[in-house]
Amino acid sequence: MSKQYDLEERTFLFAQRVRAFTKAIPRSIENQEDARQLVRASGSVGANYIEANEALSKRDFVMRIKISRKESKESRFFLRLVDPGDDPALAEEQTRLIQEAQELTNIFGAIVRKSE
Repeated sequence: MSKQYDLEERTFLFAQRVRAFTKAIPRSIENQEDARQLVRASGSVGANYIEANEALSKRDFVMRIKISRKESKESRFFLRLVDPGDDPALAEEQTRLIQEAQELTNIFGAIVRKSE
């Protein structure tokens, strides 16, 4: 398996886990708004990475990777805002997702540094 595919799969699984997490969190006006943003950002991480791999130029590639990095940061921000309620399992998954968002941010940052 190529590293490119691994990261595509990893970003897909991240978006999938975020969706499962947002379905399970308590319903409140705040959580619904934050979850909406979170779902968009988490899906955009992988979508922009796929676009980067189809880039027509190095400049386009770097721009798409930077967008993936930005969306990873945004995902982390909204993950921190969402209230998991009193469910310890949800709070644990929230922590794991925040960690994954940070790791993805770091990976995309490294790709940008190596590409520029």
